[in-house]
Amino acid sequence: MPEDLNGTRVLIITSNTGVERDELLVPQKELKDRGATVVHAAPKNEQVQTFEHDTEKDVTVQPDSSFDDVEVDDYDVLVVPGGTVNADKLRAEDRAVELAKGFAAAGKPIAAICHGPWLLVEAELTPDKTLTSYFSLRTDVVNAGGRWVDQPVVRSAENGWALITSRNPDDLADFCGAIAEELVTKS
Repeated sequence: MPEDLNGTRVLIITSNTGVERDELLVPQKELKDRGATVVHAAPKNEQVQTFEHDTEKDVTVQPDSSFDDVEVDDYDVLVVPGGTVNADKLRAEDRAVELAKGFAAAGKPIAAICHGPWLLVEAELTPDKTLTSYFSLRTDVVNAGGRWVDQPVVRSAENGWALITSRNPDDLADFCGAIAEELVTKS
């Protein structure tokens, strides 16, 4: 893998249930394989139930930390996986909204896939941004001031911070590649 991410720190946040399995596990593995330190945090440091296609329970995963034990200053990028239930729960989680706002305010990149941009809508981070998501979020994104496009991966650098978005698990290779490229560029 061409990108050397040694020394970079990635924070992946999920709820404790409903996360799309591959949207958590693939970026976690890909970024670790490229040398990054990857920390998975959830509201509670308890098992996270993953799903496949939003409806089929899959593996449970132990997060590394709870939201209360992570700080924006300790990480280089925030990654938000999808899953309809996961994203809906995250946008109702004050600490998740606070973390997203903190990364943007610090000028640090945020990467969100599938339904993950719901958190960005809730955090009021989509105005003037161009992004993609699962197609059913298009109206939410547009109503929140974002420009929605249907592309595998979109990088939007407006407002002093980079936003990387993808549509669904089929775009994971592009999504992970764009995150790695952003981290290499920032270092």
